[in-house]
Amino acid sequence: MDFLADVHLTDGPVMWFAWAAGAVGFGWLLWARGRRWLVTAAGALLLAAGVVAAVHWLLIYAFSALPESLPREVLAWFVAVVFALFLYLLRLWKLRQPSSPAGSPPAGPRPAGPRPAGPRPAGRSVWRGRTAATAAMLGVFLLAAVQINAYFGLNHTVSDVMGTAVARIQPLEAGLQRQPAAAAPTALTSWRAPEGLPSAGVLRKAIIPGTASGFSSRDAYIYLPPAYQATPRPALPVLVLFSGQPGSPSDWLTGGALRSRMDRFAQDHDGVAPVVVVVDPNGTASANTLCMDSRLAKADTFLAVDVPRWIEQTLDVDPNHRHWAAGGFSFGATCALQMGTRHPDVYTSVLAFSSEREPALAKERQKTIDAAFGGDVEAFDRQTPLTIMRGRRFEGHSVYFGAGSKDPEFLAYMDELSAAARQAGFSVQAQPVANTGHSWEAASRGLPAALDFVAERWGIQP
Repeated sequence: MDFLADVHLTDGPVMWFAWAAGAVGFGWLLWARGRRWLVTAAGALLLAAGVVAAVHWLLIYAFSALPESLPREVLAWFVAVVFALFLYLLRLWKLRQPSSPAGSPPAGPRPAGPRPAGPRPAGRSVWRGRTAATAAMLGVFLLAAVQINAYFGLNHTVSDVMGTAVARIQPLEAGLQRQPAAAAPTALTSWRAPEGLPSAGVLRKAIIPGTASGFSSRDAYIYLPPAYQATPRPALPVLVLFSGQPGSPSDWLTGGALRSRMDRFAQDHDGVAPVVVVVDPNGTASANTLCMDSRLAKADTFLAVDVPRWIEQTLDVDPNHRHWAAGGFSFGATCALQMGTRHPDVYTSVLAFSSEREPALAKERQKTIDAAFGGDVEAFDRQTPLTIMRGRRFEGHSVYFGAGSKDPEFLAYMDELSAAARQAGFSVQAQPVANTGHSWEAASRGLPAALDFVAERWGIQP
């Protein structure tokens, strides 16, 4: 079972098999003699594109299920799936058509006696045709599923899909928590790595209570670097991360490859890396609190009061909030920028990967304002980063923006937000992540450069 759990889904044999199954499946579904079938298949392709476009429009504008358009690559694979389904249905319909080839026996009861030699019964041929059509369609579906998963970069292995690795993460034990009677952590500038320091950090989980906000969150995940496991512990910086939406905090562990990225950073800095706390600002996979205090939830109070208080009371970290940062991907990046602009005394640095222009429940802005603030545009506007940055200065604060180089919509958001941040006094770096779209690859591959950007500010020497 461990071998199966470690099977990679985004490269290697699974990807090769999916391409082979999809290519053969499409070939079988498309193959037929005659121009009439080609015209029919072309019509099915146009119809599939129309169906996907219509459903996409409905999800965005009628049902407000998506605040942003899906990437074109993902939509193309959905078109392939619907096209394969239409071809499959056409194949089944053709198999149901009666045929009377020349020389076939007349209809009626079969005479008694042994079956004469000749072609096999038509029923068996129909069964084989249906089976082949089903297998072909499933091959296309497999290819599309693997490709969509590879685009978003969330599940790299079978274990990621099943959640088995995340499920094995243990609760934060007392030995890794802050001891009230213990001495304060050693200043990072004077701390030296002892002999025998572990080569890797540890992951733990915990529930952060919404004491002030009343907010109920899912498990938070905590990365403690090798230096945290030393005695004495240094005063380590803090990085609070948020995932995309829909999603969960564990997405940073799977799609974000958080542990391996942080371990690599720690190896390059004598075991020193930030203490990372991946927090849930939504409560459920489908919820969207906008990371604001509104009629939806008191998410802002949870993230700006409850979370920092819990970290300071539970973990040995640097109490100087100049060494604290908020970060995230997509919705989580928008949330991080909100924290950095609304609460710069708590989160003085921001790492924003593929941030939205502003928080959103729907593509139509007014639907967000109606749902969260009862239609009060001013109440919404005054909490958005762009509005805050127009009226406040942020000298001494920093923000790192990243977005996929193949993600034009969010690249445009990055350009607008980074220009506004510079104008407001932030120290800014904006960097497209090569050969990625709106996917977890943008966050995972962008994280090392973002950490280097804030490392000097945190007092971490190369």
